[in-house]
Amino acid sequence: MLDLKHIPAGALLGLIITALFLFTAIFAPLLAPYGGGQIVGGVWEPMNAEHWLGTDNLGRDLLSRMIYGARITIFIAVLATALSFGMGAILGFTAAVVGGWFDTIMSRFVDLLMSIPTLIFGLVVLSVLPSTVVTLILVMGILDSTRVYRLSRAVAADINVMDFVEAAKLRGEGMGWIIFREILPNALSPLISELGLRFIYAVLFLSALSFLGLGVQPPSADWGGMVKENKEGIVFGISAALIPAAAIAALAISVNLVADWILNRTTSLKGGRG
Repeated sequence: MLDLKHIPAGALLGLIITALFLFTAIFAPLLAPYGGGQIVGGVWEPMNAEHWLGTDNLGRDLLSRMIYGARITIFIAVLATALSFGMGAILGFTAAVVGGWFDTIMSRFVDLLMSIPTLIFGLVVLSVLPSTVVTLILVMGILDSTRVYRLSRAVAADINVMDFVEAAKLRGEGMGWIIFREILPNALSPLISELGLRFIYAVLFLSALSFLGLGVQPPSADWGGMVKENKEGIVFGISAALIPAAAIAALAISVNLVADWILNRTTSLKGGRG
């Protein structure tokens, strides 16, 4: 059981904020006082007892939009991160173990993809393909998997020459055993740290795409889309665009604090047959 007394203050704060965001995303329909697209008041009304965060550029309750936006933002970011890690880690481990022409082709292909700025590549692809949730997850996951591949391959290449891996090969263990039972447990520490960073990057990448109009499409909105919808109000001192921006920053910082804490706890993880 998790002992809160031994968790650093920063990590505990990150856990609380991250858990709050996850709880909000999961139970969004129960927590939101209004529907996500329901017009309930005037344009950019200030915070009041009826609308705790005020209203947006169309008169929709901003708190309800924030709650539903949390669900969309976290849902897409989690699935894109899972796709990037599943694809990048498996291909990276496989390339390190197999080596030869497979490693060369995969590494040069990944280098080619990484030579193109990710945001520009994503904008080009999404300008051609429909901006659906599935398309966003696939584009974000595939583009981000190149970073995971590079890290996984580098870590696996070092582990692959160690004695316990050589012993497993001499025992006649298959590639699946080598990757998942010998290499993966010893690569968890850097991968877990990278997992938090990739999730944060997915949130920021999605927000940037939505702000530029190629992310989540209206009437649905993530936090980046909400910043775009309400950005004109900043000139008039309206905080409707600053609230989702602050939520993006809070989520990024909290996840980073949790990832750093988990990294410190897993630095002693060892694999092998054990």
